[in-house]
Amino acid sequence: MKKFKKVFALMLALACIFSLSITAFADDATIDYTKTGTLNIYKYDLTRAAEDGAWTSGSFVASGEFDQSVIEAMASYAVQGVEFSYLRLASVENLEILENGGHEIVVAYGFEENDTSATFLESLGLDYTDAYYSKDSKHYFVADTVSSALSEALAANSTAVKNELESFIAAGTAMRETDVYGNTKAENLELGLYLVVETTVPENVTATCDPFMISLPMTSADGAAWNYEVTVYPKNATGMPTLEKGVREAVVSNGKTQSYTEIATASDGDTLEYCITSKLPSITSAPTYLSEYSFADQLANGITYSKNDVIIEIFKDEACEDKVTTWDEASGKFSVSYDGNKMNIAMTADGLNELNSASTVYTSGINSGYSDCTMLITYAAKLNSDVSVVYGSTGNPNTVTLTWKRTNTDYSDSLTDSAIVYTYGIDLTKKFSDGQGDFSKVKFTLKNETDGCYVVATLKDNIYYATGFVAIEDKATVYSPNSNGHIIVKGLEDDNYILTETATADGYTALKAGIPVSITAESGVASAKVNGKDVTMTENNSLVPLGVVNTKGFNLPQTGSYGTWMFTVGGILAMGIAVFIIFRVSRKQKRT
Repeated sequence: MKKFKKVFALMLALACIFSLSITAFADDATIDYTKTGTLNIYKYDLTRAAEDGAWTSGSFVASGEFDQSVIEAMASYAVQGVEFSYLRLASVENLEILENGGHEIVVAYGFEENDTSATFLESLGLDYTDAYYSKDSKHYFVADTVSSALSEALAANSTAVKNELESFIAAGTAMRETDVYGNTKAENLELGLYLVVETTVPENVTATCDPFMISLPMTSADGAAWNYEVTVYPKNATGMPTLEKGVREAVVSNGKTQSYTEIATASDGDTLEYCITSKLPSITSAPTYLSEYSFADQLANGITYSKNDVIIEIFKDEACEDKVTTWDEASGKFSVSYDGNKMNIAMTADGLNELNSASTVYTSGINSGYSDCTMLITYAAKLNSDVSVVYGSTGNPNTVTLTWKRTNTDYSDSLTDSAIVYTYGIDLTKKFSDGQGDFSKVKFTLKNETDGCYVVATLKDNIYYATGFVAIEDKATVYSPNSNGHIIVKGLEDDNYILTETATADGYTALKAGIPVSITAESGVASAKVNGKDVTMTENNSLVPLGVVNTKGFNLPQTGSYGTWMFTVGGILAMGIAVFIIFRVSRKQKRT
């Protein structure tokens, strides 16, 4: 895109200036100095037009003449709010040279020998000795000398040359800003050679057009006449900086990690790592320099900044692989301040200066500073272990707003993006088959099956809030029902869990087998399974409901002292009867 713009601007400058070299072939070769000239500019959005297929590098030929087809084709891409400034550099003359018996007639530009002329020529790498002809402290340059010098200077270091010419043009005249049609016009101009520079651009313009020169008049496209009303169509590249916010759960002791995403799930007490990614706009010269680049980051109430850990990295590429530099809070390149759950990150004067003018990225003359580089900001925060966390589908949104401003404007633009952290829970209802059991005797443990760690939690207002994990079961939190028989555990990420009943009331059978509970979240919408079966989550899709019923065992013989005595007496009596019967039978047999 930048190449297209540069080529078009070069073609425009060449067309405007080189056309003058053919004036000898015009029917009316004499310039009418009683006339004045008009500069008519139409400004269009090159980026959008190219994306829509309305413009390519060869779509239109710059002739200096009004072209209705361009107006119609590019009407939807007009750029409002662009200011151009112009400065007359030299006269334009049909120069007749009679020297050494020779006779030459040439269109040339007469530069007076003064500071303005010398400064301009120097910016192009020229001086008075490069003139085609000099006489009486006036130096005449032909079009191709000046045009070639401008093109070569821009190709070698466009940023430096543009800045120099934009500073130089301060002595010129500013045109009104382009209107809704992208048009601005300067009339009744003295004939001559003019330098035209884009001096003010709106925020969405990321690359100014190259400075160009206009001759008033210039020859028509067919070389048949002089054109005193010159129309040009300089193009701009436009586009906003980009902004994305991502979040991930921080690496924990078991090595679990993940990539940054717009949505994450986490357990209460987890440390969260956030990133803010912003592709910087193009920076081509002083009008596109940044005077403000700041971020306002707002966390949800259930999340708290870790503080003093903000890092800014600059990368050449959007994939953030080719690093240019790293700034920490001690670098002085940016400031960090907090207002409750809001963090403000603003580039300082030193930081802005580096963004605008660093020479470590580009060696060609196309860009300046960290133009089109990617800024990556990272920091940490913690999901609170209390009721301030929002559970379920609403989530805990964390929003960042980028505000930026150009040096040449009094207004700013902004972008906003969000990342959301979701967290969930389990609501276990404990019951006894006869309704008589003691809830205080019931004990459960909760294990994250994926990580192989037990969930640790704190109890507040009859609700357990997860705070972390332990690998050893003896150190795991023991969960007991409240007076209503509920065990509510909040602050769980989407994952696979095992609930195990380790004890229950006397006379009841404990459910020793673990109960599998799985929570799955997609785009913040969760679903759950208990023992492999789908269940409907409650409370804004935040809690997994399940019930555990303990039943009494079988009625066994009494085992106290009374029962033992009765069993003993009964046993002895039965044995005596048996012996008596055996004895009687034996005696009876002997008698017979």
